[in-house]
Amino acid sequence: QVELVESGGGLVQPGGSLRLSCAVSGLDHYGVAWFRQAPGKEREGVSCLSRGDGKTFYADSVKGRFAISGDDSKNTVYLQMSSLKAEDPAVYYCATDETPFPCQVVLTAPQSMDYWGKGTQVTVSS
Repeated sequence: QVELVESGGGLVQPGGSLRLSCAVSGLDHYGVAWFRQAPGKEREGVSCLSRGDGKTFYADSVKGRFAISGDDSKNTVYLQMSSLKAEDPAVYYCATDETPFPCQVVLTAPQSMDYWGKGTQVTVSS
């Protein structure tokens, strides 16, 4: 059974930092993508890690502020978020698939991912 569990969300002040974790079990995955969804908005791609070649991809809105990384020994992918802004609050989800996927494509097509976590809430407020 494939399971993704996000953690690390919470309340942070503008300009602050959070590190989200996505623990993957039941699947030797090809990579993990992070998405977020704010109330009343569509789910949007944030970042993606291609496990095979280690390449990383970011949405323009988070480039230079967020960093994705993975720890194969723990089968966990992290999203380090810095300089958080008022537009960053959302529920953050991680997702993966049992077949290889192109990060550039899945970030714009979240419906293509088969496995999802339940999400973790990120709130930015002073």
